[in-house]
Amino acid sequence: MIHPDIAQAETLPSSFYRSQEVFDLLIEQVFAKTWQFAGDSSRVSLPQQVYPFPFLEFGLEEPMLLTNSDGQLSCISNVCTHRGNILCHAPSKSRQITCAYHGRRFSLQGEFQHMPQFKEAKDFPRKADDLTRFPLLQLGPWLFTALSEEMDFQPVLDAMNRKVGFLPLEQFREDKSRNKDYLVNTHWALYCDNYLEGFHIPFVHDSLNAVLDYGKYETILYPNASLQVGHSSGGEHVFDLPADHEDYGKQISAYYFWLFPNMMFNFYPWGCSINIVKPIAPNRTKVSFLTYVYDESKLDTGAGSALDKVEREDEFVVEGVFKGMQSRVYQSGRFSPQMEKGVHHFHRMLAERLWGK
Repeated sequence: MIHPDIAQAETLPSSFYRSQEVFDLLIEQVFAKTWQFAGDSSRVSLPQQVYPFPFLEFGLEEPMLLTNSDGQLSCISNVCTHRGNILCHAPSKSRQITCAYHGRRFSLQGEFQHMPQFKEAKDFPRKADDLTRFPLLQLGPWLFTALSEEMDFQPVLDAMNRKVGFLPLEQFREDKSRNKDYLVNTHWALYCDNYLEGFHIPFVHDSLNAVLDYGKYETILYPNASLQVGHSSGGEHVFDLPADHEDYGKQISAYYFWLFPNMMFNFYPWGCSINIVKPIAPNRTKVSFLTYVYDESKLDTGAGSALDKVEREDEFVVEGVFKGMQSRVYQSGRFSPQMEKGVHHFHRMLAERLWGK
């Protein structure tokens, strides 16, 4: 149990990060019941486009399809309801989805249409012969889906929209030349722990600390999300906030959104850097950096510059922390009530999902 009062709480125990059993439980109790990033709408921007992708690389690998049926976007299963064959192996354009194994055909919204040699089958077709439809939500160009709607994700997007909805999100375009994957020798939750606090910035990130006002650093908690607000130290490279914005008058360099359990949306005056944290093993994590730009003139300035350097600095720290979790004498630590609100929030959500407390 993580005490609800941060002033009294202790962190998750070191055994949490070492255990293969807990790691596997997190996949089933956390990732299988929450939302994941499904790319952006450019993948299926044209009618009849189909885009296959896995829900949570490494951890779950549920085969899914994004489809565009005359402008209506859907997320459906990529597994044939006959014998379980994968339907689509690459992005394509088609009026319908046809299984290459036995010819079963579906609409782009997943409805069963036709199956050869099944005239004698009784009680056929059934609802189960349709492809499973998954929920699909959108913020700007970005799409999100889940295996079920157990978690209400719309309030998370609403919270983001209140802060960054003034930006022309639909104009954000992916710059694949800046995308990068990092393999980190640590537990995925330790990587998130580090992201969720600005406490370490003066000690680990000299260049980032030089452009942020550490004394004004804020953490705002939401259900299933949190936000860290980075204020500019010199009033440069900040958002041009509209007069009706709730932060109008503040010199803000960055909005760092974390979406439970493993997504980071980092907004800067030039655009957004998205970080997706993917669990591979208790000691191995892949972090995918995706770059979306709308104002190239502001690239590589302020808090949104030198992101690779910041990442390498973070990697050094979280890999060291994971090594420390192997200690026989260290068990758990305490939270800074001022600077580690986001970490406490995260630990409480994990403990509740795993143990109901």
